[in-house]
Amino acid sequence: MTIQPGSTIPDTSIQVIDGDMQPRQTGELFAGKKVVLFGVPGAFTPTCSNKHLPGYVQHFADFLERGITVMCLAVNDAYVMKAWGASQQVPAGLLMLADGNASFTRALGLELDGTAFGMGLRARRFALYAEDGVVRLLQIDAPGEFRVSSAEAMLEAIAG
Repeated sequence: MTIQPGSTIPDTSIQVIDGDMQPRQTGELFAGKKVVLFGVPGAFTPTCSNKHLPGYVQHFADFLERGITVMCLAVNDAYVMKAWGASQQVPAGLLMLADGNASFTRALGLELDGTAFGMGLRARRFALYAEDGVVRLLQIDAPGEFRVSSAEAMLEAIAG
């Protein structure tokens, strides 16, 4: 079942890349913070690399001004996420979450079966806003679309 506004973020282990790689608990990452978490189907894929992550890099300061931590989630291993972050010039503080086994993605109920495209299990394209670990807003793009999970859409939705 897909997580819904009012639900608590599930507590699972995940690899966090912010300069170095370290295992963390998602409950701890969200506790006491305002967080925008956006999920992408895969690092180094066209829309993810050309639009989705670059939008959050471009608007990172806008989120920081609002006291919001930004996290990017993909079902990729930590080494891939670290290389992708470096190639995209992700600023320090924008956390890259490597969910190599899709445990967090599945716990959120936001998995996507990409086996027909040779991609295996991935994350759907989404963005959520949480306060102190409780989801306040969830925006999921329809398959093949990139609209409601963009940085611009989230900034507008949170402000509204």
